[in-house]
Amino acid sequence: MSNDFFRRHPTRREFLTVGSGIFVALSMPLALRRRMPLVRRSFPLMGTIAEVQVAHRDERFAETAIDAALAELQRVERMMTRFRPDSDIGRANLGAGREGIAVSAETALVIETALHWSSVSDGRFDPAIGAASELWDVLHRHEPPPEERVDRLASRGFWRKVDIAQHGGAPAVRYEDRDLHLDLGAIAKGYGVDRAVAVLRARGVGHAIVTVGGDLYTVGESPEGGPWRVGIRSPHDRNALAATLEVADRAVATSGDYERFFRWHGQVYHHLIDPATGAPRRTPMHSATVLGADCMNADAAATAVFGLPHDAALRVVRRRISGAEVIPLT
Repeated sequence: MSNDFFRRHPTRREFLTVGSGIFVALSMPLALRRRMPLVRRSFPLMGTIAEVQVAHRDERFAETAIDAALAELQRVERMMTRFRPDSDIGRANLGAGREGIAVSAETALVIETALHWSSVSDGRFDPAIGAASELWDVLHRHEPPPEERVDRLASRGFWRKVDIAQHGGAPAVRYEDRDLHLDLGAIAKGYGVDRAVAVLRARGVGHAIVTVGGDLYTVGESPEGGPWRVGIRSPHDRNALAATLEVADRAVATSGDYERFFRWHGQVYHHLIDPATGAPRRTPMHSATVLGADCMNADAAATAVFGLPHDAALRVVRRRISGAEVIPLT
């Protein structure tokens, strides 16, 4: 698909039906879009698609703001991805088992927040099970890995063995287990969205949506007044919506089993690893959506409560996010 498609302004039909990953932004009236065009750009990022939509009367202003937001997302990715040996996480995974590895204050903040979610979820969320994520590698595997290798990583409580401290005046991370690898994929995307939103606001953008995979933030209200309308794709039919939300200045994060997975002997193996088993979490639920004040915490929360029934999920989420909402989908 050409870059021109991602840069041009979508028609009403396209705006109703296209969207990155799990979310679909529902359109504003045609007459309003003629007065305030919606400029939309998509970009591959963090193993998924990032999308920034800005509604503004000055299209050039909107394009420049989108450039800045995407640049900020790319900066966060370079800093926190586990797929680059020179990122903070890449360097930590290579050397933190031997000595403390200096990381940026931002990376330290995200790691510390992730560890808080590990604590309040009783280990259901574990940012240190990167070795299991690497073992399953659901985008490239066609059958499960050997059972003995999976069992070796199960119920290890890796999150308890990550040490963040100051070393030489800067934050440093050290691992207390050789099998520990950090993977911030379930929280860094949310942090990136928050940073992109901060960049847009600093430039005076009042109406926007930032999406990275299953993480979304709506800036301000919809240009026609009132909240933005956002659809969550059905786990069973990509052309249908499972729910429609109305949100303004709020984060929405969804963790689901229907975006990254492989099938083997009729069983779906998805990317959401259960730390207790070292394997994809087995549950009748297909996704969990969390609404909160910021995307970093909503992102971690959605992964932490994936597979829990609504009341139990809400109890976990509200330990850290006051007034949060949870929507599980079966």
